[in-house]
Amino acid sequence: MESSKEDKARQAEVKRLFRPIEELKRDFAELNVVIETDMQIMVRLINKFNSSSSSLEEKIAALFDLEYYVHQMDNAQDLLSFGGLQVVINGLNSTEPLVKEYAAFVLGAAFSSNPKVQVEAIEGGALQKLLVILATEQPLTAKKKVLFALCSLLRHFPYAQQQFLKLGGLQVLRSLVQEKGTEVLAVRVVTLLYDLVTEKMFAEEEAKLTQETSPEKLQQYRQVHLLPSLREQGWCEITAHLLALPEHDAREKVLQTLGALLVTCWDHYHQDPKLSRTLASLQAEYQVLAAQELQDGEDEGYFWELLGSINSLLQELR
Repeated sequence: MESSKEDKARQAEVKRLFRPIEELKRDFAELNVVIETDMQIMVRLINKFNSSSSSLEEKIAALFDLEYYVHQMDNAQDLLSFGGLQVVINGLNSTEPLVKEYAAFVLGAAFSSNPKVQVEAIEGGALQKLLVILATEQPLTAKKKVLFALCSLLRHFPYAQQQFLKLGGLQVLRSLVQEKGTEVLAVRVVTLLYDLVTEKMFAEEEAKLTQETSPEKLQQYRQVHLLPSLREQGWCEITAHLLALPEHDAREKVLQTLGALLVTCWDHYHQDPKLSRTLASLQAEYQVLAAQELQDGEDEGYFWELLGSINSLLQELR
């Protein structure tokens, strides 16, 4: 009998906590609480960012909050529909490094795997503005975010890749990685190049598998003459020199890019005594680390895989 009383008391408590939605709405209305849609929030944030009466702190806070919303593909497309994307792109022209940085932060999230937004961004001049920031003196934190936005804009978008090459994008990246203290950017650049090279290869392979003779995307990729440009502009040597970086993660990225460039850069790599010495020294280092992994019971672990990459490169370059 006692337990049924307890049940009833519990049910009453649950009912009290979970009131009907109409009741909640009525209460909210009485409190004058307005529940905004994502679109309304984004319009408000863009207005805050774009207002001449907003302080620098308010503008940065608006961009910071906006970045959270544009991760969602639909929201990023809505940002486009009311002209908010162009406002953020224009933010890249700001004389304030922090505005450039946070505008790029928003754009990187909005471009990510969102073809509609990528196309509009190219038409809105985003690519030129991003390259200008990377080519001029700016704080490293701003360049990091701008490079992230550039990567998001170029990935899976061959037309943007074509424009990037035409606008001298590889020269801009080359200058960037050769500056002192930009190792963290160099690894990201090398990873981007690896992604672009392999993306084009996958497009070719996919066309073979599906037996489509000239899918539109493949035709676009064939207009992107990336490998010859990389070779002409000294990326064979730049990538090889980056193997001297001390972090395992950086070396892993450089090794995979060396592998992707191997056919294009074979003669460079074959005649580079410094590269042979670096690979031999890394081979010795990773043999020890891979053996340690095995002793710790980790079969075919991280260092074993790195050693495999080094061994196959040495094999190819014999």
